[in-house]
Amino acid sequence: MRKLSISTLAFIAAFCFIQCAPEKKAAADGWTSLFDGKTLNGWKRVAGEAEYTVADSAIVGIAKAGSPNTFLISEKEYGDFILELEIKVEHRTSNSGVQIRSNYDPRGRDGKGKVFGYQAELDPSDRAWSGGIYDEARRGWLYPLSLNPEARKAFRFGEYNKYRIEAIGNEIKTWVNGVETAYLVDSTDAKGIIGLQVHSISNPEDAGNKTYFKNIRIKTDSLEPTPFKKDVYVVNNLKNRLSDYEKQTGCKLLFNGKNSEGWIGAYKDSFPDFGWTINDGILTIEASGGEESTNAGDIVTTKEYSAFDLSFDFKLTEGANSGVKYFVTLSEGNEGSAIGLEFQILDDERHPDAKKGKDGNRTLASLYDLIKADKQPRFVKPIGEWNKGRVVVYPDNKVEHYLNGIKVLEYQRGSEAYRKLVAASKYKIWENFGEAGKGHILLQDHGDKVSFKNIRIKELH
Repeated sequence: MRKLSISTLAFIAAFCFIQCAPEKKAAADGWTSLFDGKTLNGWKRVAGEAEYTVADSAIVGIAKAGSPNTFLISEKEYGDFILELEIKVEHRTSNSGVQIRSNYDPRGRDGKGKVFGYQAELDPSDRAWSGGIYDEARRGWLYPLSLNPEARKAFRFGEYNKYRIEAIGNEIKTWVNGVETAYLVDSTDAKGIIGLQVHSISNPEDAGNKTYFKNIRIKTDSLEPTPFKKDVYVVNNLKNRLSDYEKQTGCKLLFNGKNSEGWIGAYKDSFPDFGWTINDGILTIEASGGEESTNAGDIVTTKEYSAFDLSFDFKLTEGANSGVKYFVTLSEGNEGSAIGLEFQILDDERHPDAKKGKDGNRTLASLYDLIKADKQPRFVKPIGEWNKGRVVVYPDNKVEHYLNGIKVLEYQRGSEAYRKLVAASKYKIWENFGEAGKGHILLQDHGDKVSFKNIRIKELH
């Protein structure tokens, strides 16, 4: 074998250090720099044609007309970590984000490359969802900041904003300028790349707009999760499980995933012995011909609630109809489904009820027969996929409906406007409809197959 000279070996060693060691050595406090302030060593551009350069100790992403979303991704994957960096944009259209535990498929999009996975959002628009969590090129919004509206004020346009992202176990938490912004519990990806995004642009005049990233550092050892100090809503995608934080802030499961504990048939002394099934942590009302509460019947919580934050996942079959009702008193003695305020669950495209009522007030997520849900199709999951419903009743009787994290309506129980709606609805025959001080939560049997999971509630005081 030919011997190599000392100078040649030195050159090889230096080359390998530059190409194979993208990270600086961890500091005494455990932080490691992912950007040396001078070069893009340890990073590579993928999936688009936007340019990335280095200037003034910052990575600068430059938007390009006609290019899809472009990413500068780490050559290394990371599992549990705490990531900090600073980001700045100078134009309101310069949407961006930080990919974490993400994936890159070079064969995606017909060989053009595809990045997908968790993203901490940067949103300088009036929507102001910076720090929310998006699932790039996959599930869409996981934690929109409509779930934490106070945090929408944290981002500062035209200045560097400090992002902190903790991904430890199944929990992902974000901060923007020290403000707690998003709390996600999800198990889809346990590790992956880190990426810096330059978003595609729709207006060619926006070409050349810049996004700046600097002071990028990561900690991967001896991690201590930072507890949220405020009572922030948690999006929890684990099946029928509560995080420690949820338990500490008063959340409780209404369905344990194993049996019917806490539920009973409406107007009955026990849980129905047919029609409702529990399999693999999913509660399902089976199809029985599409009639309202003529088979197994509705089920209600054994406990009554007054002010609360109720969340539930639901999955519709084609053409199905159901509902989640609240303030159900079981005192009306009516036939059919028990009476109560209803978060409508419906296949809007295929069930005829969507075209009844007034101005769409019987469609999905609406306050049934009273107020139409103001929802965009892109925030609605297709039939056969899980959607997330949420009803918040505040102690002052303000009520909100959410669908997949987006608020779709609000109203005030007992107000003059509310009573006018009731007077013009099918509920006008019941005195003081929907104004009880407390009531049961109800899942409706409308004769169609509909499934539920992750039903949880927090009482509000």
